[in-house]
Amino acid sequence: MIGLDVNLAVVESINRGETHIVEPDLDAVVRMAVADGYLRATTLAEPADVFVVAVPTPFRDGHIPDLSYIEAASRTIAPVLRPGNLVILESTSPVGATEAMAEWLAAARPDLTFPASRGADSDIRIAHCPERVLPGNVLRELVQNDRVIGGLTARCSEAAVALYRIFVEGECMVTDARTAEMCKLTENSFRDVNIAFANELSLICDGIGVDVWELIRLANRHPRVNILQPGPGVGGHCIAVDPWFIVHSSPGTARLIRSAREVNDGKPHWVVERVRTLVAEQAGRVKVACMGLAFKPNIDDLRESPALDICLALASTGDCEVLAVEPHIEELPGQLEGKAPLVSAEQAVREADIVVFLVNHSAFRALPRDGFGDKVLFDACGFLRNGA
Repeated sequence: MIGLDVNLAVVESINRGETHIVEPDLDAVVRMAVADGYLRATTLAEPADVFVVAVPTPFRDGHIPDLSYIEAASRTIAPVLRPGNLVILESTSPVGATEAMAEWLAAARPDLTFPASRGADSDIRIAHCPERVLPGNVLRELVQNDRVIGGLTARCSEAAVALYRIFVEGECMVTDARTAEMCKLTENSFRDVNIAFANELSLICDGIGVDVWELIRLANRHPRVNILQPGPGVGGHCIAVDPWFIVHSSPGTARLIRSAREVNDGKPHWVVERVRTLVAEQAGRVKVACMGLAFKPNIDDLRESPALDICLALASTGDCEVLAVEPHIEELPGQLEGKAPLVSAEQAVREADIVVFLVNHSAFRALPRDGFGDKVLFDACGFLRNGA
């Protein structure tokens, strides 16, 4: 197996048998695979039987999908394609992205035939199979979860299913490429809408003096109610992005999905204003500890993280001194350099006047509750209720 990446540091770390992300047991798997000669990485495309494209799919200003990474990946692998190759797009993508990838490949290799021109008899087979794994459980879910596979033709789907059945214990469910693309967007939008309901409840409860955590605990005793937990917003490279792909494709009809996105995008601003109010109520220069920067508990991924945005916003106001706490990273992201020092949880709690819990990290459970003393606590993630 060959890993291809434009980041030389990532390539070099893989070839040393090291990982550049925090994921349980992944380091041991990579180390063993490299040592046994089953895995190596490179910055240059090489011939292969199967090409799996897994690159970022962000959006530009105005929430317009940005397919430039998929286009760049297509142009990178096109020169080494051979008849019989299978190309799979795993990146979560707006509907039509797999067809666009096929067009970019076809334009770069007019000597080969692709599904759009030759259908089942094409030289190259192309399919979409969105990843369905949760950070922190990737190795298990990569094997156990069902996979949705959408080929541009039936033969494309057959080729993709044959590949995934090598390691997937779940069911490989076949559909067309557009439905497979929409399926992943739908899954993440469903979660986004449900999180937005919980986040909106937290805003309402704050205004009327109701404990939202107690409210949700009681409501969830109903046999057909399962309200999620509110938080400081929604982050990550999927849930915070994918619903906008649906909104972009159907702006006039995706009203609920748009509203949910706006609720979740607005929650970090609400947290910042609530903390600033607490700061204004204190005398003298105030220190605020931002507990957690990752977009979810127990990982080091800061992509689209509302906690990071909140920490940065508070550090930029000039109202207070901010201490940043993230036990899963060793250095601050660039945007926080010079604005907030990265300190341990223990130091932050010891020095801060206001402690703001943003991420429900397991590492924070070791903090002694009597160590908070008379400090002001603001819990945006339910840590004080659920994290102990």
